[in-house]
Amino acid sequence: MVKSLNTKVDLVVDGTAFTGIANYGKIMIGDKGFEFYNSRDYRKFIQIPWEEVECVIVSVMFKGKWIPRYAIKTKKNGTYSFSSKDPKKALRTIRNYIDPNNIVRSLSFFQVLRRGISNIFKKNKISPKMGN
Repeated sequence: MVKSLNTKVDLVVDGTAFTGIANYGKIMIGDKGFEFYNSRDYRKFIQIPWEEVECVIVSVMFKGKWIPRYAIKTKKNGTYSFSSKDPKKALRTIRNYIDPNNIVRSLSFFQVLRRGISNIFKKNKISPKMGN
């Protein structure tokens, strides 16, 4: 069995980790970090200490009524996406350990679309050549 990072656990909730394919298990939030343990294979786990978390990106739908998933962006190892049974409760617990300014809302579909279109037009502009 894997040894937990946490000495005190604040919340344990059913959750899903999106790592290529969906892994179902338990999400544990405690005083030392965020942990995910797969329910079928004990070797598949994710442990993220709070010192390693850069920000938490939350996908919000219907003006905050529904949170389908959230992602934890780390300083070194990239971004991990999760969803849980009660995401608002999980994010409130995470807020105790992470600065609330580092919990951000993800871009909406139309914001992503607008950025993509504006980037197409920016790429078509001819930039002056660097002199040799």
